[in-house]
Amino acid sequence: MRRVTVFVNGTSKNGKVVAVYGTLTDLLSVATNKLGIRACNLYNGKGGLIDDIALIRDDDVLYVSEGDPFFDPQNDVRARDDRPGAHTDWLTLNIGGRLFTTTRSTLVSKEPESMLAHMFREKAVWGNKQDECGAYLIDRSPEYFEPILNYLRHGQLIINEGINLLGVLEEARFFGIEQLAEQLEVAIKNNQTPEDHSPISRKEFVRFLLATPTKSELRCQGLNFSGADLSRLDLRYINFKMANLSRCNLTHANLCSSNLERADLSGANLDGANLQGVKMLCSNAEGASLKGCNFEDPSGLKANLEGANLKGVDMEGSQMTGINLRVATLKNAKLKNCNLRGATLAGTDLENCDLSGCDLQEANLRGSNVKGAIFEEMLTALHMSQSVR
Repeated sequence: MRRVTVFVNGTSKNGKVVAVYGTLTDLLSVATNKLGIRACNLYNGKGGLIDDIALIRDDDVLYVSEGDPFFDPQNDVRARDDRPGAHTDWLTLNIGGRLFTTTRSTLVSKEPESMLAHMFREKAVWGNKQDECGAYLIDRSPEYFEPILNYLRHGQLIINEGINLLGVLEEARFFGIEQLAEQLEVAIKNNQTPEDHSPISRKEFVRFLLATPTKSELRCQGLNFSGADLSRLDLRYINFKMANLSRCNLTHANLCSSNLERADLSGANLDGANLQGVKMLCSNAEGASLKGCNFEDPSGLKANLEGANLKGVDMEGSQMTGINLRVATLKNAKLKNCNLRGATLAGTDLENCDLSGCDLQEANLRGSNVKGAIFEEMLTALHMSQSVR
């Protein structure tokens, strides 16, 4: 049995001793497996092309190429490394115009199933394009590629200051480096600033108001104003839908035509507030104080509190002509001396409500619950046609 030593064309290092058997094709197949290249041609030490296995003698030194011509291993090492097509463990990558020099094993070993590993495990399998200096061209961001290359070198995720983690994550996903992508996702989540749910202060809100025209709708939907002092402010036309205004001080504030639909006003103080044309559908104002409020709009725009939770509210002395309180809950509420002329109270829960001294002329109480309600010192008589309960 004959034995020969094979080297990659142009090199005299990392040779392999192989047995010669069968045909020349069999020997090329063995060389492919041993050297990790796609063996196509065999040359002897003088550059002669071997086309017959019978020409090979025992202990011959042969050079295997991937189809490129013979290159003398005795030539300058630098020229050999820079020559396009030379198969060496050192590679240069041209990433978006910036050069990175690394080893083939760095790109292949850490993440064997990644795109980079498949690109450089076997030369020319992906048909990688090279520039005039032999560097492999990859059209990606060099800024985000550098942390990925360092990760493949030492296995640690290190991001320099000023590098966007999201950019590195996208590159990691592009190159199929799954373990790094998972680490980056965790790092991004940990670096996110926690959501600030702290209430907006009067000073912050006044700044917003000053920058907004009087009749434009300032969007405050869902914001947290809990406990804020918004007293005596001009809050007309503002959208407070689903906002948290619990325990707010809104005394003498102008809320004309504002939207408080489904807002939380529990425990808030709205004494003396202007609530002309306000929308408070399904809002929660349980335990709030609305003494002396004005809901009556001279232009005829009616305040709408349909379905609102007004349990235990104090609305004494408020002007509520034409107000819509349909199916609202006013259990245990204080409505003493209120003007409720033409108000809609159909289906309203008025259980134990104090309506002493109220003006209920032409008010609609059909279907309302007036169990335990107090109707003393009424300004106008309450007719049975106004209430069927």
